[in-house]
Amino acid sequence: MIRLAKEKDLDNIQEIYVYARKFMAEHGNPTQWGQTRPTEETLRKDIEKEQLYKGVFRAGKKDGTVYYRASLTKNGKHISLGSFPDALQAHRAYEQGLLLLSDPSLTLQSYEKVSPLSFEKWVSLINLRDNGLYIGNPIYLGQQLFYYYLSPHHVLKFDMEDLFYYSSHKIMCRGNHYFVADYGMQQTLTSRYGIKNYGVPGVDYCFVNGDPTDFRRENLQIHNIYHGVRKTAAKNGQYVYTVRIHIRGNYIVGRYATDIEAAIAYNKAIDILHSKGVTSNFTPNYVEAITPRRYAEIYSTLDIAPGILNYEPISPNNQ
Repeated sequence: MIRLAKEKDLDNIQEIYVYARKFMAEHGNPTQWGQTRPTEETLRKDIEKEQLYKGVFRAGKKDGTVYYRASLTKNGKHISLGSFPDALQAHRAYEQGLLLLSDPSLTLQSYEKVSPLSFEKWVSLINLRDNGLYIGNPIYLGQQLFYYYLSPHHVLKFDMEDLFYYSSHKIMCRGNHYFVADYGMQQTLTSRYGIKNYGVPGVDYCFVNGDPTDFRRENLQIHNIYHGVRKTAAKNGQYVYTVRIHIRGNYIVGRYATDIEAAIAYNKAIDILHSKGVTSNFTPNYVEAITPRRYAEIYSTLDIAPGILNYEPISPNNQ
């Protein structure tokens, strides 16, 4: 039921504003309301004028535009429900939030676009109701995994060990690519699991169960973990590791029996090209599975293709 705030609600309303002032101060806006605004007198006047709804507080932008924020409290935790252009819409969001927390018949599939709440908030509140944990991102906890909802019908799956990370990193989607903002840079989801940013699904890695939305570690199988290395089938049915390096086009470095040999061959090709004056900023492979001594032994015995050994740069400016 939507109702206007009454005099008896004043204490609860003031508690909401205490939280709101703290939230604003922590997010770069400490002066708009200071420590005391809106005053008790202002709130009483709004109640008298029937301009104040329960669960709603009035806010203002720097240009003076008034908007309304809705929030509720569950288990002592204040939960922001969003911003709205008028008080009635904000109160509808508040009422729907309370309903979600109390009515188990409402599910993730019950969401409708006309809802005053965003879908992300819908997921967060249902997870709080069902699992007792509020997470700001649209995450629902399952048995030994969790689901990250990009939309009602677009869901990613993750191991529980990744919960802390994705609770604080928002996943975005562009085409078939998923990424997060991490330290000011866009990082693909696959790079978190040791897959290179340029990795090609079906070639450099695959989803074991065929589901490209299932990012549980047991479902990610990596074929090529090193720069410039690709696992390919030979004519005899065996696999070899083909190494290519890019210098104004792709050059074959060689084909090798193991991925470690291939990774070291790529590094050796880098050294050869740098010795010839090539200034390209190649990324060498870090090979940690063997000792430095064994690395040096393999490095010294690897054959490198003539195209690399005989490469002649045109000029430093054209590399």
